[in-house]
Amino acid sequence: MEQRRRPRAGRRPGMQVGRVFGVPLYLNASILLLALLITVLYGELAGQRLQLSPLGGYLVGAGFVVSLLGSVLAHELGHALTARHFGIGVRGITLELLGGYTEMDRDAPSPRVDLLVSMAGPAVSAVLGVAAVAATLALPDGTVADQLAFQLAASNVIVALFNILPGLPLDGGRALRAVIWAVTRDRHRATEVAGWAGRILAVGTALLVAALYAIDVLSLLALPLTALVALTLWHGAGQSIRMSRISRRLPLVDLTRLARPVYAVPTGTPLAEALRRAADTQAGHPVADASEGRPATAAQRPVALLVTDSAGRPVAVVDPAAAVAVPETRRPWLAVDVVARSIADLPRMPVATDGERVLETVQTHPGAQYVVTAGEDVVGVLHIADLAQLLEPHRKMNT
Repeated sequence: MEQRRRPRAGRRPGMQVGRVFGVPLYLNASILLLALLITVLYGELAGQRLQLSPLGGYLVGAGFVVSLLGSVLAHELGHALTARHFGIGVRGITLELLGGYTEMDRDAPSPRVDLLVSMAGPAVSAVLGVAAVAATLALPDGTVADQLAFQLAASNVIVALFNILPGLPLDGGRALRAVIWAVTRDRHRATEVAGWAGRILAVGTALLVAALYAIDVLSLLALPLTALVALTLWHGAGQSIRMSRISRRLPLVDLTRLARPVYAVPTGTPLAEALRRAADTQAGHPVADASEGRPATAAQRPVALLVTDSAGRPVAVVDPAAAVAVPETRRPWLAVDVVARSIADLPRMPVATDGERVLETVQTHPGAQYVVTAGEDVVGVLHIADLAQLLEPHRKMNT
């Protein structure tokens, strides 16, 4: 269980099923697979132990699914309500195959808040686990209630213990980050260290699973789920490391340098003529240096073609990929409008937008081009490839 910012590419986290304490609750489609697996597997186990009919066993399994999801929800509410207490907006809670996550609209403002928000979830799971253990001891053996209480106790205790392991994306990894952040006063370095700790945990989990299977402690049926846990840890840790490196370079984002300057052509201009004019205007426009975040004087900066109406008002921006895809023999006979996108369909960014807001806009409104404005005027076009090259200069890009 982890806390996240808004999902990448602005994707919806799942189907909204309601609100809990004002927090939107979503169910990921993968939760249906989890519910089916637990209902069948646990239902058969409970039916054998309690000598129930197949239908009775499956009903018990379904009851356990509901109780388990309630426990996961309580865990995530621990994160959400604690974050909201410290003034951090909560966009929603999503329940999925391997647990759940809480989406927040910004990061914790201090190591102390980060630590408290991170450990609130495991604390709730621990309390639920202790309560379920007490219920297990108080209930008569061999009853449905006793069996459910035992499984809830085991589940919540395991969730609490697993989540405090010190590696991202687990809650314990966020706690580790908070501690390193407090000591070094460098959030980005702390995130990267905690991310590498998460990768170590992922490898350790995979090795432990293999060892337990080799000595017949784990069945073949349990291997796929535990392997999925290890893969999820590795992926989450890698994403944390990547985002820490991106966040470190966000101050380099300067739209006055990064956005491509616009060159206006009237609507109906042949594509070949528009491309020729654009090529002739590129002299004197230095390219933004991706490694240093400042203009380089040696190279020429590409311009963005802006299509204007008869009154000179901007109406569209040429898509360079679409323009290049047009065979040269057709370009003199094809109007530039055919390979342009309406400005109304493109997200806008004021030229003074800082790096963090630029990244948030890109994540919320994914696309290849963004209109950069100064007041009502269009002064540039930001290409996602240029931003990606600046933020991840060593990452291979598909351009």
